Amino acid sequence: MCAGQGKDSSDMSLYGIGKALSRMYFSLSMRVRVIGRENIPETGPVLLCSNHISNLDPVLVGSHMKRSLNFMAKEELFENKTAGALLKRLGAFPVKRGSSDRRALKKGLGLLDDGHVLCLFPEGTRSKTGEIKSGLAGSGFFALRSKASIVPVVVIGSYKLFGRMTVIYGPPVDMDSMRARKADAAEATEMIMEHIRGLKKEHMEQSR
Repeated sequence: MCAGQGKDSSDMSLYGIGKALSRMYFSLSMRVRVIGRENIPETGPVLLCSNHISNLDPVLVGSHMKRSLNFMAKEELFENKTAGALLKRLGAFPVKRGSSDRRALKKGLGLLDDGHVLCLFPEGTRSKTGEIKSGLAGSGFFALRSKASIVPVVVIGSYKLFGRMTVIYGPPVDMDSMRARKADAAEATEMIMEHIRGLKKEHMEQSR
C-alpha cells in the first residue's frame, strides 16, 4: 500500500509492511515492468498524475517507487470507521466526487507545500475500456497552484493473474510558462493528459 511522508513511526512501519506485501503480491501474481523511476525527484513536492484502470492503481504505482505516496480516495471508502482510519494512516484522504471539494483541495496543496508526493487520477473514475479519457480540472489546479514537479504516469495492463503490467513514470512536465501566464486549470489538466497519452502511445509503438 501507499503512505504519506511526515507520518509518525507507527505509520511509517505500517507503510513499510504494506509496501513490502504489495510488491510481494504483484511479483507472485503478475509480471510487472517498471520504467522511468529515475524521473521521480528524490526530494521536494511531486504531483503524480496517472491514468486510472483499476482500484489497484494506487497500490501498484506507490509500491514501485522509493518515496512515500499520498492520494485522494472517494469519500464513501471512509464511511467505515476502521477502514477509514487505516486508509488515512496509509496516506489517503477523502474527496467528494462530482463537486469542488475545498477541504480536499486545501489538504492536497498543504501536502505539496510541505514537500510530499501527491498522486492523482485526473480521469476521476476508472476507464472500463483502458482508453485514457479527459481529465478533471483538479489536477491542473494543483499543478498551477503549487511548485511541485508534475510527473505523468501511465499504467498498462489488465491486472489478470500472471498477466503483464507496465508502469511508466514519465519526465516531469514543464509548467513554468502556464504558471507565468496564469493559465486556467482545465488547460493545464489537458496538457498533463496529453503527456500521459503520449507515454502510452510511445510504449505501445515500441512494443510492436
